[in-house]
Amino acid sequence: MNWTRSQCIGLSDFDCAYCHGMGTREIDPRRRVNEVPCNCVFRGAFRACLMRFRECSASGGRINTMTWEICNGRLGHRVFANKAVEFMADFELIARRCLDQYDYDIFRLHFLHGAEWRQVCAVLKITRGNCFHAIYRIQQILGRAYAEIEPYGLWPLDEYFGGVVTRGAPRLPRLMAG
Repeated sequence: MNWTRSQCIGLSDFDCAYCHGMGTREIDPRRRVNEVPCNCVFRGAFRACLMRFRECSASGGRINTMTWEICNGRLGHRVFANKAVEFMADFELIARRCLDQYDYDIFRLHFLHGAEWRQVCAVLKITRGNCFHAIYRIQQILGRAYAEIEPYGLWPLDEYFGGVVTRGAPRLPRLMAG
């Protein structure tokens, strides 16, 4: 995914100590080139996906129950799909693949089951500081993964749920000069 400045600013945290709400950080501070998205941008993408996951799970997957979607590019095959259920499955499977067992346990307890940090610390026998560092690290890892997974990312949400169809450009008839 190519991160644009407007996407980074839209997802950035205004109070971020590193980017100060601009959404990008410089790789080399001496040269003002090669800017990359700040970690607060990845956390923002994760939070957006998490909110949609919670909406889908609260409805039991009944948001836009079944849709008839175009797939397979120019051939135009169609399939039935339940986007809410697919999103919930993708959300959890990407987390399972990207996180190690320690981080996945924290992810499962805190984000999927809604346990507060005190409960997470008691169950996993970790300190408060380690718990919060792990939560921020998980948000950064998964925010980047949800946005940059190929061929279709979970974020931006409108593209995932809107069904972006990429077809070849339509051919226009040539007009005769005359």
